[in-house]
Amino acid sequence: MPTAVIISSIAIATALALFIGVRAELTRSREGKMLAFVALLVLPVVAVWSGFNEQMDRAQTREFCLSCHVMADYGKSLLVDDPSYIPAAHFQNNRVPRDRACYACHADYSMFGTVNAKIHGLRHLAIQYFGTVPKPEDIKLYTPFNNRECLHCHLGGRKFEEQKAHQRTPDELEKIKTNQLSCTSSKCHDIIHEVGDLKDAKFWKETAASADGH
Repeated sequence: MPTAVIISSIAIATALALFIGVRAELTRSREGKMLAFVALLVLPVVAVWSGFNEQMDRAQTREFCLSCHVMADYGKSLLVDDPSYIPAAHFQNNRVPRDRACYACHADYSMFGTVNAKIHGLRHLAIQYFGTVPKPEDIKLYTPFNNRECLHCHLGGRKFEEQKAHQRTPDELEKIKTNQLSCTSSKCHDIIHEVGDLKDAKFWKETAASADGH
């Protein structure tokens, strides 16, 4: 729901609540009680729920993820001019939506995964505002990256299924699909953000057209 609509809902709810407060005698009638119910319960609930949904949707954007200063280098790593950097290769070649690049690969992380992930997300907020923020290179995943996040897009794809590197042993592809053999820590796709090495990296300059996904 657009922000303007949410603000309008809040304004209307506030105005009606004030009106009911000033003209409390209106609630003696059936119509007045209905108006009070809408003003004091229905509209506030709708406004809060709409605002919550909008903010949760915004929290899936790359802009939101990189709004924390400590994450700036992770955003910068998406522009490394080296195809061996897995996030950079996916980002620059539109293999993931650029405006939601972080969420596309970490959908099970932060506020969008399991209950534990949501708790971790709240912990991140607490550290951001009240704790000691770690250095970018010291940030680690709570659990190893799950192949499931790669398979959301690659499973069933011809290039993935027929890749010779996935056929080195009869059961290698099955192990990848069942997360027994990690995509990111099996010496295959293990160059990820590498934020500690960015000072020596060359960067791709994102153009206006490429930023729009063209």
